[in-house]
Amino acid sequence: MSEQILSLSNQKKTEESQKQQFLRFVLLPDTNLMISLSDIAAVLKIPFGQIIPIPEMPSWVIGVYNWRGEIVWMIDLGQLLGFTPWYQQSVVASNHKAVVIHPSSQDRKSRTSGDLVGLIVSDVNDIELCNTNELHSPPASAVTPDLAPFLRGYWIKENGDIIVTIDGDAIFAAMPKE
Repeated sequence: MSEQILSLSNQKKTEESQKQQFLRFVLLPDTNLMISLSDIAAVLKIPFGQIIPIPEMPSWVIGVYNWRGEIVWMIDLGQLLGFTPWYQQSVVASNHKAVVIHPSSQDRKSRTSGDLVGLIVSDVNDIELCNTNELHSPPASAVTPDLAPFLRGYWIKENGDIIVTIDGDAIFAAMPKE
């Protein structure tokens, strides 16, 4: 009996160690995504006029923003992932919500200016606690070629909601090289 209790206790510890916090946000109506909280530096509201366009960049790179003396590359996450660009959406606000991410594979102390990327999103919802073993890989036929490189998987909540999980490091890999 004590072996069963110990086994259940170890199983619970293993499950808890597999849980990770994710920030859930809305990209388009009825399109919920999430990204690991460990990839996030901040969530900001940015007036559109404070984003400085940079010429000769891919169309999904909106420009740069000065945040506390650091350069943040602002990108249209929807366009990068193959969805409708933000400027073509029916509701375009004068203030943008940006989820600012940093590369998770890099030591934060050795970070340099320009290592931050702001993902323009429609809305930020809340934090989800997800067991990473419950992330599913979608069938290849259900994923567009634009979305595939950035997709970590999807998660089905207990209430049936499906949330797409994106990979912050893949976004950094797609950034134009200087």
